[in-house]
Amino acid sequence: MKKKVAFVCVHNSCRSQMAEGWAKKLGSHVLEVYSAGTEDYPEVKPKAVEVMEEAGIDMSEQYPKLLTDIPEELDILITMGCNVVCPFVPNSHSEDWGLDDPSGGPIEEFRETRDLIKNKVEDLIKRVENKEI
Repeated sequence: MKKKVAFVCVHNSCRSQMAEGWAKKLGSHVLEVYSAGTEDYPEVKPKAVEVMEEAGIDMSEQYPKLLTDIPEELDILITMGCNVVCPFVPNSHSEDWGLDDPSGGPIEEFRETRDLIKNKVEDLIKRVENKEI
C-alpha cells in the first residue's frame, strides 16, 4: 500500500511544489503525493517551473493548494523549513527539511534548491521502500 505524503510550505509555490514533482516522478510506486501551503498564493513560481523542466519534470499543471485541499490524515508530513508552525495534520511520521526559500533570488539558487530536494526525496523513497517509515 502506498504511503500518503504531503510536502507543506507557507505558499506552496516553490519548494513544496518541487518536492511534489520529484516525488511523483521518482516515487509513485510507493508514495501517494500531495503538496499544500498554509496561505493562499496565486501561482507556482515561474523559476521553480523552469528549473524543474530543465530536469525533465513538467510542473505546468501544478498549482498552489491549501491544507484543506489534501487528505485530512497522512502517513508522512514533510515541512520545508518555512519558519512557521503548520496546523496539526494527523500523520505517522513528520520531519522538517529546513530548506531556504530561493524565491526572489537568481535562477542558480532555484537549481541548488531543486537538487537538494531531489536528494531528500530520493532518501525519503529509500526509507519508505525499506519500511523505515
